[in-house]
This record gives sequence, structure tokens and C-alpha cells, in this order.
Amino acid sequence: MQLSFRTLSIITSLLCFVLALAWGFFPQVLLAIWNIEYSFAAGFVARRSAVLFAALGVVFYLVRSAPPSLGRNALSNGFIVGCFGLAVLGFGEWLNGHAGPGILLAVLVEFALGLGFVQARRVTVELGETVS
Repeated sequence: MQLSFRTLSIITSLLCFVLALAWGFFPQVLLAIWNIEYSFAAGFVARRSAVLFAALGVVFYLVRSAPPSLGRNALSNGFIVGCFGLAVLGFGEWLNGHAGPGILLAVLVEFALGLGFVQARRVTVELGETVS
């Protein structure tokens, strides 16, 4: 299934807003899914991460209708690197026993989003849309 950049951006923004709320208000639940003990330090980092997810949600919502451009390309490439990097780190932490099998859901979502943005970039190039 091929998704347009617009659809993918909307999905990504919604996911980021949900994650911002979850990490901001219920970090202990997400950490428990990953079999990671909640601590003051973990909560501190989780709440700061929530703000980053909120920021990403705003960015992807606002860029959803942007035509192909250098900026859209840079945003997509950066997000692809971030998603694949997080997926590799999550899988490695699971293999090393630092996180439980619940982390694999995050790995799957990160990998799928990364592939989605790779596919959206490929479709843009195939349609002959130019990147300024």
C-alpha cells in the first residue's frame, strides 16, 4: 500500500501527539510494557521526550500539504534516519535483555514509519515531482 506524503504526515502527527500524551502523563505504563522499572530519572527523561513528540507532531501536521521541496526532503530524510536508528537501538536493547518484548511493538512502528517515508519519497521521484 502506497501512502502519500500528506497521509503519512497526518498519521505521523497523530501518533506523535498520542505518544506525547502517553509519555507526558503515563510514562510508567509505557516503561512497564517494555519491562523497564520506573524511576524519577526515567520519568524525567520521559516527560522531556513527550515535549519532543509534541514538537514533531506540530511539524508533521503543518508540513502535511507542503509540495516537494528541499525542506520536505530534509524532514523526510531526518525522520527516516531517526526511525531506523530507534528501531535498531530498540531491537538491540531487546536482544541484550535491557528491554522486554514489548519494545518490539515500538521497533515495528518505527521501522514501518521509516519505510513509509522512504516509499513516499520514492513515489514523489517516480511521479516526476521536482525537489527544489
